[in-house]
Amino acid sequence: MLPDINEALRYLGAGSRPPEELRQQAAQVAEELAAQVQPRCTYRLFPLVREEGSFRLDGTNLLLSGHTAKRMLAQCGQAVLMACTLGAKFDAMVRSAQARDMARAVILDACGSALVEKGCDEAERDIAVRFPGLYLTDRFSPGYGDLPLSLQPGICAVLDAERRVGIHVTPSFLMNPSKSVTAVIGLSDKPQMARIRGCAWCAMRETCTLRKGGKTCGL
Repeated sequence: MLPDINEALRYLGAGSRPPEELRQQAAQVAEELAAQVQPRCTYRLFPLVREEGSFRLDGTNLLLSGHTAKRMLAQCGQAVLMACTLGAKFDAMVRSAQARDMARAVILDACGSALVEKGCDEAERDIAVRFPGLYLTDRFSPGYGDLPLSLQPGICAVLDAERRVGIHVTPSFLMNPSKSVTAVIGLSDKPQMARIRGCAWCAMRETCTLRKGGKTCGL
């Protein structure tokens, strides 16, 4: 599985017409990364129980509250929790690159972001195949909208993510290894029109170079 080069260039803030030299560098780094690291994902399906404006994952004490969860899960009877990571080897690769070539390390970091997102995409496709006849919402993660980062320990606990894929959550709710993602996907028997795309939902909205230039990435 190769990282999406256009996605990596977007993480680099390269704009809509990145220099060809940068594209070639990113493509080379992406190939080298894919030869050594691949995403590891795990997910689990839960019935949803509505409790006073929140959604509890049946059989757990995990509550999905706030406007984001309410909007995305309003028509859903079930939800999938997902965790995906590039593992500790990627972090070691970045540290090694930082000691030798910071520019290359930055490109590697962007390719890593693109690769873990591609791993999530692949898991999402697998979920769609496993549950035919159900419609998936966009996936959304703690830190997007008003879904709090404080959910990270609970999500990783119910997924047994540390044992299954090696993800550990720090006391400040950050995940280790660094290129790790958790997400929620609602499942419904009706097509889902609610979306969580666009600048308002993006974790990079305050620092995005495209927005500062009056453009968007199209997501």
